[in-house]
Amino acid sequence: MTKPRASFVCQNCGAVSNRWQGRCDACGEWNTIVEESAVSGIGGQIARKARKGRLFALEGLSAETAEPPRTPVGMGELDRVTGGGFVPGSVLLIGGEPGIGKSTLLIQACAKLARTGVRVAYISGEEASAQVRLRAERLGLSGAPVELAAATSVEDIVATLSEGRKFGLVVIDSIQTMWSEAVEAAPGTVTQVRSASQSLIRYAKTTGACVILVGHVTKDGQIAGPRVVEHMVDAVLSFEGDGAHHFRILRSLKNRFGPTDEIGVFEMTGEGLSEVTNPSAFFLSGRDANAAGTAVFAGMEGTRPLLVEFQALVAPTALGTPRRAVVGWDSNRLAMVIAVLESHAGVRLGQHDVYLNVAGGLKISEPAADLAAAAALLSSLTGAHLPSDSVYFGELGLSGAVRPVVHSNARLKEAAKLGFSHAIAPSAPAAATPTTKRAGKEADTALPVRTLNHISALVADIAANGSQQQRSKTAAAAARKRGRDDDAF
Repeated sequence: MTKPRASFVCQNCGAVSNRWQGRCDACGEWNTIVEESAVSGIGGQIARKARKGRLFALEGLSAETAEPPRTPVGMGELDRVTGGGFVPGSVLLIGGEPGIGKSTLLIQACAKLARTGVRVAYISGEEASAQVRLRAERLGLSGAPVELAAATSVEDIVATLSEGRKFGLVVIDSIQTMWSEAVEAAPGTVTQVRSASQSLIRYAKTTGACVILVGHVTKDGQIAGPRVVEHMVDAVLSFEGDGAHHFRILRSLKNRFGPTDEIGVFEMTGEGLSEVTNPSAFFLSGRDANAAGTAVFAGMEGTRPLLVEFQALVAPTALGTPRRAVVGWDSNRLAMVIAVLESHAGVRLGQHDVYLNVAGGLKISEPAADLAAAAALLSSLTGAHLPSDSVYFGELGLSGAVRPVVHSNARLKEAAKLGFSHAIAPSAPAAATPTTKRAGKEADTALPVRTLNHISALVADIAANGSQQQRSKTAAAAARKRGRDDDAF
């Protein structure tokens, strides 16, 4: 019999090596390699004689497949992110920073689903049952028929959940605290997380219960633990937010039964998380429409159009190297936009500090925000405020060309719904303006679009607008001076 050997497993990515080293070669993280037993660790079981495989039937691509049944929770934003509700037998992984509101969101979802007659269990591995009850009491959910327990042994949890009437939803908070007797490793290690997840996934697939696993996040916001867990589950959700703002965003990173990159917006209140049904109006509330350096971006988050405000400040610098600071957007794209403005539009920003911010704390990763960022920078540099009823979207190429983007119709419809009357966008004949429906149906609001092919056209428009505003200010100042002179007589 082969003698068991020790293996060294990275706790960040799950890579296995035959010796310890300070830095993982796979993910580049330091001090994440831990020694584990090869018999109970990853891929370390002693080889056994393989059994003969059995035959299974193969099907064609033309076979009809019905949509999976879903169980709506009753929270519109949560149902939107999951694709219409929870799918029986599916496993979801939700991650977020400590204190962001994951437990609050899940206890509210459990209460709503339990009140519809579905059997729901909430298994807490981090908090005692009394602490969960206090949270439910603060939220006014103490009367919901949610079955609660505090346990960390996977074998005990599976045995308890398998008794009696079948559960419809099971929440495990969190997967890093679970441990299995079949694995000789500390809770939270790669081996334990993988083994516990596999046991809970097997329970979900055999009983048809929907299981939600709560996961910790690392310093850079990624879900902690081995990446293989994300491949094992059916959906990965990220609960994002900032302690300085009241809103929270539930983002779908992976979903086998629905769209990805879908978001749900919530607001943290004294009574828990409330849904934000109109996030565009929420993010644009309180903006100064007549301030220079602001531009409204018509973006897309999943299938939802979303309007946010880009704020820019361009100020002369006394430093040898000007500063570039950005919040809520990719700093590399800001550097690219500045380079394009300097190379193809003659805008000199080398002697200016540049600060860019996405109002409200939202993080934008869409390339279509290039045009809005450029407009905000030009407005701050020239001191000319942009029209308050205009929205911007479009991707900038390195040649200065403004490239078309997808979902133009949805962006324009959302802008028209919120009262905007103009849009500055790339030329796209097939999707430049919303189509008008036939007679007898509700017609869409037409939104005039100023199409651009090159960044120089945007610079010329803002420069002309700034000159007109300057002439208006000069004329107003002259009128005030004449009025003072008349009063003197």
